[in-house]
Amino acid sequence: MRIASLTAALFAGAAVLSLTVLSPTGSSAATTSATTAEDGCPVREYAMGIRYQQSAHAAAAQLQSWSIAKDRLRKAIADHHSDRDLAVVTDLDETVLDNSPLLARDLEACHTYTTWDTWSDWEVKGHPTLTPGAADFFRYADRHHVAIYYISDRFEENKASTMATLRELGLPQVTSEQVLLYGPTKEQRRQVAAADHDVVLLLGDSLPDFHDAFDGATPDRQAELVARYAGHFGRDWVMFPNATYGSWRKSPLKAWDEPLQLP
Repeated sequence: MRIASLTAALFAGAAVLSLTVLSPTGSSAATTSATTAEDGCPVREYAMGIRYQQSAHAAAAQLQSWSIAKDRLRKAIADHHSDRDLAVVTDLDETVLDNSPLLARDLEACHTYTTWDTWSDWEVKGHPTLTPGAADFFRYADRHHVAIYYISDRFEENKASTMATLRELGLPQVTSEQVLLYGPTKEQRRQVAAADHDVVLLLGDSLPDFHDAFDGATPDRQAELVARYAGHFGRDWVMFPNATYGSWRKSPLKAWDEPLQLP
């Protein structure tokens, strides 16, 4: 999920990248510096996340998430006794759609993709693929007459292009009313789905995809909220892996405070 309010903390051309590291107790902090003068590209710290996102490990995790989602939807259908139709609400980017080729291209050009200034062009001309397991899940939902709401922070001005992409990928129920893009908050858009349906599943790669309390919360507060809402994960909230971007990337690392000793 693209987070429109996220600002870049790294700038191409900088000579030194600073990384804040906290001890496990949080009582002391140290700053380590990784010199990037060799290639002048501090955004290369994103490379491992993109490698993971394009790996078989991520594909396995995505298949697992979609399998959980399908099992939970199957149960919701079996247990459904209301006269209101069922609905699922899903994020798009890095949940349904794999945009990692854009991120890899920007990284190769030493461009900080979390400034989001290359995303509009990708939304219009790019060719994302479906994450493994997505097609099967949405075919199942559509076959069982479950409404699908695609809620994404993609640009509203590119809505026609985003809808064309979803249709090209074979996704069902791609209508203007069910593809809700950046403008109102995600919670407000989720309420559109809930107005006429029993929403039984929320799917996303970022915590604000599930509850507005996560939006803008500090890392510590987000951890508290995850503990509070633990009963939802794997039940009516299904999380997908995204190691390439998110508000978490600004969090300080918690390091072992034992001094490094080499043999």
